[in-house]
Formats: sequence, C-alpha cells, structure tokens
Amino acid sequence: MLDHIPYLPYLISAFIGIGLAAATGFRVFLPMFAVSLASYMGWIPQNENFQWLSGLPTLITTGIAMIVEILAYYIPFVDHLLDTISIPLATVAGSVMFASQFADIGTFPQWALALIAGGGTAAAISSGFAGTRAASTATTGGFGNSVVATTETAGAGIMSFLALAAPVIAFIAAIILIITVFVLGRKLWRKFRNFNSDRNTKTIQVESIDRKHLE
Repeated sequence: MLDHIPYLPYLISAFIGIGLAAATGFRVFLPMFAVSLASYMGWIPQNENFQWLSGLPTLITTGIAMIVEILAYYIPFVDHLLDTISIPLATVAGSVMFASQFADIGTFPQWALALIAGGGTAAAISSGFAGTRAASTATTGGFGNSVVATTETAGAGIMSFLALAAPVIAFIAAIILIITVFVLGRKLWRKFRNFNSDRNTKTIQVESIDRKHLE
C-alpha cells in the first residue's frame, strides 16, 4: 500500500539525509563511518556518484578520523580549537550525507537541497553544542566539558543508527533537536552573558574599593 504513495522514495531519502545530517552536527566523522560501514557491508545501496563511500579506503579513513575526533574532545583547549572548525566541517559533512541519499533528481536540485536541509541541520546542531561547551567552560571551569563531549558522541551514534534503521523517527528526532538547540541555546547564552556581567561588576567593585584604600 505504501508503494502507491507519491514521492515516497524521495521522502524516505530526505528523512535519512536529515537524520545523518543531524548526526554530523554532533560528530563529523562518526556518521560518515556508519554510512561507509553499512555500504561496505552491503546493508544499504549507494548510487554511482557516492560509490567511494562503500570503499575500504574510505571505511578505514573515516574510522581512524572518528576515533581521533572522539578522543580529541576530551582534551582541554583542543576541544575549543575543534569547535572553531566544527561548524563548517559539519556543514560540509551534513551536505554530503544528505546528497548521498539522492541519485536521480539532478545535480543542481540535489546539492541545493543538500546545502539547505543537510548543511543547515548540521550547522544548527553543531553551533548549539559549541555554545553549550563555551557556557560549560565559563560556568564550570571546563569540568563539565567531558559530559558535553560524551553527550555529543552518544547523540551522533544514536542519530546515525536511527537514520539508517528508522528514518521517520530520525527525522522527527532531528526536528526536536533543532528546536531544543535554539531554545536551550538562548537560555545558555543569557546565563553566560549574565555570568560575565556579574563577574565584570564584581571586578569593578573590587577595583573601586582598592582605589579608595590607596587614597
């Protein structure tokens, strides 16, 4: 019965693409490794333009990159350095993951959709967690960053699995994630801004007191 629904294959492809793009917002290389592994094992098909994803060199490369990326986020300072490049990398990776699910809609529509839907989804989630890490560093001195890193890795794994096994659920989860990132991001930014404002106020007060003692 579902076979008679118009454009169903395109909808499913879009759901998979959005789910994978959301996963790249957490971790760039984990979703790419998941897709490469699934393609290499023959669990999911790949169109001609993305056959490179199913090759052994890609599987090994993305596997090594995934491990390095995951471990790097537990190293102080390195995690913030990665955050400076994570958003553009996630945008590119999200676009590629989305585009890999479409084969016969034409090059321009394929990549236009990929950049808007895939890249936009990945960038939104990546920027949200980069802001979360900045707020964590400011309020906990960096001690809470490992929790953020673990949450991101878990999110990337769960979203990658859902995108390949349950695309509709992955799509719904991605929409919820984007809304959550915007809502919590605004709250964390206000908290971070108020924290800096209070600290600056205390600094000014201390300087004023010291100046009075000197006088």
